[in-house]
Amino acid sequence: MRAQRMRDGLKGWGGVGAMAAVCALALAFVLLLPWAHSHGDASAGRGGRGAAEGSPVADAACTAPEKQTLAPSSADGPTIAAIKARQGEKRKLIVGVDQNSYRWGYRDPNNAGAELEGFDIDLVHRIAQDILGDPEAVQFKAIPTNQRIPAIQEGRVDMVVRTMTISCGRLSDVAFSAPYFKTGQQVLAPKSSTITGYNDTLAKKKICTATGSTANTKLDDDKKASRLPATVDIRTTVPNQLDCLVRLQLGEVDAVVTDGALAASQAAQDPTVELKGAPFTVEYYGVAMKKDASDLVRRVNQILVEYRASGWQASYDKWLSATLGSDATTSKPPTPPQYLRTS
Repeated sequence: MRAQRMRDGLKGWGGVGAMAAVCALALAFVLLLPWAHSHGDASAGRGGRGAAEGSPVADAACTAPEKQTLAPSSADGPTIAAIKARQGEKRKLIVGVDQNSYRWGYRDPNNAGAELEGFDIDLVHRIAQDILGDPEAVQFKAIPTNQRIPAIQEGRVDMVVRTMTISCGRLSDVAFSAPYFKTGQQVLAPKSSTITGYNDTLAKKKICTATGSTANTKLDDDKKASRLPATVDIRTTVPNQLDCLVRLQLGEVDAVVTDGALAASQAAQDPTVELKGAPFTVEYYGVAMKKDASDLVRRVNQILVEYRASGWQASYDKWLSATLGSDATTSKPPTPPQYLRTS
């Protein structure tokens, strides 16, 4: 049964989809090897080995986390000065990204060189152009979902641009830019499944989420608060969100919960799965940086002001319209953004 489901899941996959799904579990391990050599245990974050990113409990005083950022500024400060002071080949912006999220940050083997590309990657190049005067002055570091915050805190990257939701819990660990994309959590399951959405049809089903993701936190909170059936099994967690799709294809889980924007790209890769029900949260992606990198936060917010006016729509049309539809209205970040953080 599982073997048949795997074959059905892979049918129709091409290019990135087939390679990513089959190799995702191994890829997550391989990507960590360079860190293990140079930084010791790559899975060790501030909270120790395998610590989940973000605070488990959101700050009760935090509301509208997407507004908790600093006002835009083009001024250089100590963080930007340090980036600009890098010499030679090291004079690059170091950015944590994904390399297996279709149309967001991925390598297409059908393209010469299989360079990183996607919606998030376009934004990274725009930031590098503004800060260093060269859109290609970027050192990309592929990081798993559960290592985004540790990578920032430990100084392995200057920022993370990786479909990262701005949340109250994460604001205690990192600083965020203003939002650059709007999305919401959704359920992804086989077309033949009896699951209809985030509701009682999840009873007695196994659900997969990425460790440290907002989906994982949402399911855990709702299970404890009895907003989900008691029989929902949410114990399956993985380092990278794409690994959940592999588990689904292997028949090891019944559904995946993740950001609808990511789920739509995965549904486009695999014709045997589909989104079930409407989004049940409202969330915003932001660029994550160190908490004390105020000048960098302000600079990225200034870049985003200009990018929303010229660049955002073109990138959406190129990468996401095929999976999310030609009307980008529901995906656009708030306009105008609000900047409620003062220091």
